[in-house]
Amino acid sequence: MASLTGKKVAILSENGFEEVELTVPKKALEEAGAKVDIVSPQKEKIKAWREKDWSIELPVDVTLSNAKAEDYDALVIPGGVINPDLMRVNNDCISFASSFLAAGKPVASICHGPQLLIETRMIEGRRMTSYKSIKSDLINAGAIWEDNEVVVDQGLVTSRSPKDLPAFTNKLIEEIKEGIHQRHSKPQNA
Repeated sequence: MASLTGKKVAILSENGFEEVELTVPKKALEEAGAKVDIVSPQKEKIKAWREKDWSIELPVDVTLSNAKAEDYDALVIPGGVINPDLMRVNNDCISFASSFLAAGKPVASICHGPQLLIETRMIEGRRMTSYKSIKSDLINAGAIWEDNEVVVDQGLVTSRSPKDLPAFTNKLIEEIKEGIHQRHSKPQNA
């Protein structure tokens, strides 16, 4: 099933991503025909976290300083506790994610990944979900938080945890097929 042939997707990640939250969407996207690049501030590789310990290392395809949002059709932001925390204080990560939201391109984020989206200041009024420990963070940033396995709002796809990965990847692929969505909001004070 090569329904995403010709599409290019960036997975933005740092060290400490939850392993399955990157590897499962990456595999599903590639099986659907998309070209997928791991984009990172790290230059050569990033190290995964699996439940309670470090796990595999994956090669970085494009260093963030060389990545351009206009080269991609969609963005995926995996969770993990460490990964989003490192990215949310990195202005280049914030800017890269903001570019996708501003252009109305599909953005998918799971678990703690939406922490990065808070920093874009572009989620006010957007329906979202996340891991329960960051629910208040999203609400305080103006998001409308829902406790569902997957929430979609104008191309913004969010899920709660690894158990939601099947629904998350299915909706992500569906949103990429749909393409550009109407821009929902502009950055505030960006």
